[in-house]
This record gives sequence, structure tokens and C-alpha cells, in this order.
Amino acid sequence: MTMEHHDVIIIGAGLSGIGTACHLSRECPEHSYLILERRDAIGGTWDLFRYPGIRSDSDMFSFGYAFRPWNALRTLADGPAIRQYITDTAKEHGVLPHISFGQETQHANWDSKTQSWTVSTLDSKGARHLFSCDFLISCTGYYDHKQGYLPQFPGVDTFKGRCIHPQHWPEDLDYRGKRVVVIGSGATAVTLVPAMAQEVAHITMLQRSPSYIMSVPAQDTLTAVLSHLMPKSWAYRLARRRNIAIQRWIYKAAKRWPDKTRRFLLKGVSDKLHDQSLMRDFTPDYMPWDQRLCAVPDADLFAAINSGKASVVTDQISTFTEDGIRLASGQELKADIVITATGLQLQVLGGTQLTIDRKPCDISQRMTYKGVLLENVPNMAWVFGYTNAPWTLKADLAAAYICRLLNHLKASGLAVAQAADRGNNRQTDSMMGALQSGYVARANGILPRQGAALPWQLLNAYELDSVMLLDDPIEDAILELIPHERGKKVPDPGASKATA
Repeated sequence: MTMEHHDVIIIGAGLSGIGTACHLSRECPEHSYLILERRDAIGGTWDLFRYPGIRSDSDMFSFGYAFRPWNALRTLADGPAIRQYITDTAKEHGVLPHISFGQETQHANWDSKTQSWTVSTLDSKGARHLFSCDFLISCTGYYDHKQGYLPQFPGVDTFKGRCIHPQHWPEDLDYRGKRVVVIGSGATAVTLVPAMAQEVAHITMLQRSPSYIMSVPAQDTLTAVLSHLMPKSWAYRLARRRNIAIQRWIYKAAKRWPDKTRRFLLKGVSDKLHDQSLMRDFTPDYMPWDQRLCAVPDADLFAAINSGKASVVTDQISTFTEDGIRLASGQELKADIVITATGLQLQVLGGTQLTIDRKPCDISQRMTYKGVLLENVPNMAWVFGYTNAPWTLKADLAAAYICRLLNHLKASGLAVAQAADRGNNRQTDSMMGALQSGYVARANGILPRQGAALPWQLLNAYELDSVMLLDDPIEDAILELIPHERGKKVPDPGASKATA
């Protein structure tokens, strides 16, 4: 079996993978790279999810790439528009020829003697392929593309209607005139309800507890005006800076003045609802940004509720019945279709098994260095976006840092970079520990740790991360930089605790 070698291998051709490849093309033109993508198209999440109304839950000016700003006026873009944006970005930067589609990564092993990674894949026909690289970058996100998270609902097998998870939306689903129940209260649920409301007989959002929901304008009218007064590129870049600042202000306000922020968000909902008795279904029992906020364009969710075509019920599921769902209160929701918008099944590295010199590497026992490198894992980066802001903001910073690191290694005649903890900074919190969402709790056992102090601590602050990743020197007391010495074994002091 032949071995195809590249300087860099990227796992995943989604938003992060394409963005990272564009950074490599722009900033590391002397490095060869390959993207391994399990699907037959680019886009990742945005190619996988096809449910009605699928859209971003962050404004597109800050969700778009820093090097190629979003150039439309829709605030929350739909899935097809985002897929097209990613595709156009890949074409513009010459990334498409570097993608190997239909390659599901199975295993990656670092060999200290050759100072390189070997990556094995299975193609769509089940054939095995081998690739090698000097530097490996994971851009796989944090959930399983093969299956979503689905709790065990009592009596679900007795239900005579269709039960669907949004991650596996059937193309032939006809919901016109049907009674639909959507289980969930997150971004997917608040997207599905207004998108389906006009065609169904009635749609109910069934939630265990409320979420904070904020209405945002569907169109950016200010940027539309400014684009007539200055070059469009200036207007779009100004919109990006403005929206990043607004998002950071809201997050900081929520942490500094939680009660005031809570009142502000709840008033926004109250102003949109005709029936004020429904406020109980939109008043969470936690403070803002303990979990992610949900954004809806032009209050479309509240418009669907006000029209009578949609409703919200806050209750617990007792059991499924033949005709719907019986709740703990005794109420029964009749349904022809139940949509389980219950979240994601968590997975790291896209399911890839990681080893160092053939010894298992459990990344849940490793910390992240600057949120990008993994403790005692040589020449590997982990591109992981923000959970309290648009994902791409952090992904862009991470990719730019990786390029800085690669160029530094090349210019200095060095081969290997790995971060080692010498100050006993380890903590038990995962890198997503700042949020209290259910999927964060489920991820605690598989995600890397964060430390008690920098650079092992995650800041989740764009302005601070920008300095750390773009401006701070590459070399520090933590990062070990090792020259080209074929045959020399790279120490892995974390191997014993990772395999214990």
C-alpha cells in the first residue's frame, strides 16, 4: 500500500477545515497540504443538516471568515447560502484540488523516530488508504455526524406516526396539514417551528425548560445604507467589527450584570408576545449565558405563536402514546409527526483513534495550549471555535496561529512543537466548562481539559485571544521546539497518565 505524504493534513472540510486551508494557502504557500473529508461535499455541518429553515444562529458578518467578509445583508443566513459561501471561499483560494472526498479517518499515529504522523482512512467502498504528514490539524468539530443525541423516551415504539431527528431529515417528508410536535428548546427547535408553521395544521414546541430567545433584525439596514455612502467592502468590514463588539458587550454584560441583562432579554420577548401569560414558557430558571442564547430573525417564532399556528408547552414527557405524547401533567399532545430536536451526540476528532508511538492518547486527559495545541501531543493542532460567540471567530484565530507556528518551525530549521505542563495547572473542567448546557455536560468526559492559568486556560474572549494567538511570541517556556533529528524519540511525559 502506497503512502501519500504532505506537509500538513487537515481532517474535515467544513467551515473550520476550509478556513484553515485558506489560511495555509495565504500564509504558508510553501507547505503542501491535504484535506481528508468523509463526505462527498464540503460544508461539514452545513452540508449535513437539511431540515426546514436551517440557518446560522450567529449574525453572518461575524460568523463569516475574517479574510473574506460576508457580503450580503441577511443577518442569519440559511443553510444553502452558507454552503455556497464556504464553497465560493474554497474556490477563490484554490482549496478544492487539495480535498480528498469520501475518506473517513480511522486512526492517526505519531512516530517519534520519523517525526511524522501516519493517518489511515477508509473510503466509501471500504478500501483502506494511508497518508503521512509532518503536522496534523483536526477540524472535525465536536459531534458525531452519524447520529444525533436521542434520549430514551418511554413508549416511543407505540407511536404510530413518524419520529424524526433533525440530523437525519428525510427528503420525502410531507408535513402539510399535519400535527407536529418538536421536542426541544434550542436553536434547532426555534428554527423549525416558524419554518414549518405555515404548512402544518399546528406545531407545538415541547420543552423541559425555557431558553433565552432574542429577536434580531433579518436584514442589516444600517449596513445597506452605509454601502451606498462608502465602498461596500468598507461597510461590510465595519458591520463585522460592530457586531463582534455588540456580541462581546452582551456577553460581558450578562456576566457582570446578570439581573439587568435578564430583564432586558425578557422584556424583548414580552414586547413580541400578544398573550403575556405565555411569558412563563420563555422565562428560564438560569442566568443569561449560563447556556447559549437563541436568536430568531424578525421575531418569526413569536409571530408564529401569535398567529395561533404554533404553541409552546413546558412540561415533562410521561410516555409516548399511539397518537402522540402524554405529559407529566396529564395533558396529551396529539401528533402525526414528532421531531426530536434533542441535541447532538458528542464525538472528538471525528471518531479518529489517536496514538503516540502506538500508545493510546486519551485527549480527555490532556489540556489545550492556547486552545489550539494539545498537551504533550507533538505537531498536532485542534481547531475549536467559540461556544459563547460565533464559532468562526476563534477558528480563524486558531488557523492564523497554526500558520505562524508552521512558518516559525520552517524558518528556524525545527521539526516538532509540543506543549508540556510544568506548573501543575491541570483542572477537571473541560474546555467547554463555562457553559451549563446539557450537551456540555455530556461532553465533559471526552473533551480536553483546561488549566488553572494561561496558556492552558480558555479565555473565550476574542480581543484577548487575538493578542495571544496573533501577537504573542511563538516561543515561550511551555512550548518545546525540537530540531530535525531522525531517530531521536520525542518524549511524551503525558503518555503514562493518558493511558492509565
